[in-house]
Amino acid sequence: MLSSWEKLDDESKKRFLKIIEEQSNRLINLVENMLSVTKLSTGNENLILKEISVKPLVETVISVIKNQHGDKNFSLNIDEKTPTILVDKDKFQQVLTNIIENAAKYGDLHSSIAIETGFCKDCEYVSIKISNTGDEIRKEDFEKIFKKFSRIDNPLTRRVQGSGLGLYITKNLVEKMDGKIAVYCKELENNRYLTTFEIFIPASNVEKQARAICNQ
Repeated sequence: MLSSWEKLDDESKKRFLKIIEEQSNRLINLVENMLSVTKLSTGNENLILKEISVKPLVETVISVIKNQHGDKNFSLNIDEKTPTILVDKDKFQQVLTNIIENAAKYGDLHSSIAIETGFCKDCEYVSIKISNTGDEIRKEDFEKIFKKFSRIDNPLTRRVQGSGLGLYITKNLVEKMDGKIAVYCKELENNRYLTTFEIFIPASNVEKQARAICNQ
């Protein structure tokens, strides 16, 4: 670009700058993921658990991802009765970013990404579901996608770059916060599929946590 600046029209400059931005972000994410993997492998990933409200955290993540994936629509359905959760705020934001960004990256063009929450009083978990339409994730690949450096093979993953680390980090962080993560895939019309990632994270109970800390 520097050597041919005067010869390039504005549209070409924008196109090249977009490529530079995308590749720079990809490298930043790769470095951040490698650092996270190293911390997880050595047991140096320290968590600071705090009582957090789900809605503003999800809204923050969506506002960032919207800028990178302008072709996608985002719908947010937060149950008013959803209690606060007990998580490390930065790490849980990383979890949400990985899942929602994946949904945007691997979803169909101009598709909608739905985020909704629910609460199971009996199990004391808050459920957060992230859904999108796209290519199929086969049942036999459900466990594989959470393994380090693993990527499934389908037409979209061949076109979209990835390191195979995001979901591995996500699963490990969720489990370190005493949560669980699952994936489901439902067939729709025209050979398209609805993929849903569901995160179960403990609802906060400050009194119970305080008793646990005192008994340590």
